[in-house]
Amino acid sequence: MNTFNRMLIAGLLALTMLTATAQPAAQPAEGEAPHPGCPMHALTPSVDFASVKICYAPDLGAFVAIDSVECAVHMVKMVEGRLDTVGSYHTDVTYKRHDLKNILRPVSVSAMGPYVLVLASAVNDSAYIAILDGEMKELARRPFQSPMYAMHREHGVLMVAGRNPYGYDINILPLRGLDFEAFARGEILTHHYRVAKQAEKIKQSDPVGIGLTAVAVAVVFLALVCIALILSGSGKLMMGMEERQKASGKEKKSPAIKPVSKGSSSEDEVVAAITAAIHLYNEELHDEETAVITIQKVEREWTPWNAKFYNMNQYFNNIKR
Repeated sequence: MNTFNRMLIAGLLALTMLTATAQPAAQPAEGEAPHPGCPMHALTPSVDFASVKICYAPDLGAFVAIDSVECAVHMVKMVEGRLDTVGSYHTDVTYKRHDLKNILRPVSVSAMGPYVLVLASAVNDSAYIAILDGEMKELARRPFQSPMYAMHREHGVLMVAGRNPYGYDINILPLRGLDFEAFARGEILTHHYRVAKQAEKIKQSDPVGIGLTAVAVAVVFLALVCIALILSGSGKLMMGMEERQKASGKEKKSPAIKPVSKGSSSEDEVVAAITAAIHLYNEELHDEETAVITIQKVEREWTPWNAKFYNMNQYFNNIKR
């Protein structure tokens, strides 16, 4: 019972250390930014970044929808009582490209008065946002150096969110009326948010490393115990199998021949006849042969088949002549 109590206490201690190492990082104080690279004062609490697949433009009286298969954005209007496509814009014009991760596919659309905003992004490291007119013609474009997936427009500011190899990016672009030149080449404010790795989170919750060391020692100890149990069990199993094989081998031995009683003469005659037959059989296995060896010389007649002349190369025969 004492051994069981010790094992239970050790298990509870290991569980407590695991829980301590898995605790999340400390939350920032109220009013403090969660990360110095992402100033939250630039965003309002009501900002919702969204990836819109279809929207309605009241000034254009049309729907704008994304077609991810053809990498296009279509404008759909009501024509003669039915919806029909009146214009299209292709986000990637490269025909039959095989590098799928570099294809710029439409991600989100938004209506801005008589204009349409289209966000296109690739999986790898590029994206752009374009402004289109009512005929789906591009008026301005702003590229990005990282993939983007959502945008939000509010109070003359366009905010585009995406990912980078270390975390997230939030790009803020000013929309100053219809100044497309400023949109394409103007200043852009980019905020980078770096996501902490698992090792950094563990370092924050356990800076000394006591919990991680205890967990590592416990895992190694449990692994050694399991290996010892497996080896001992396999050894006993092999010894048991060997003993069973020995026991079965003794049982398979042929039974001894019962001796013939002296009082029965018929059985003695049968034994004598069998013995004589075996002796005669062994004697007739080999014939008697003489030890005289005869060697005869056989002379063969000459034939063209064994003539050396026909076996020579004709090139040498011509030289001799």
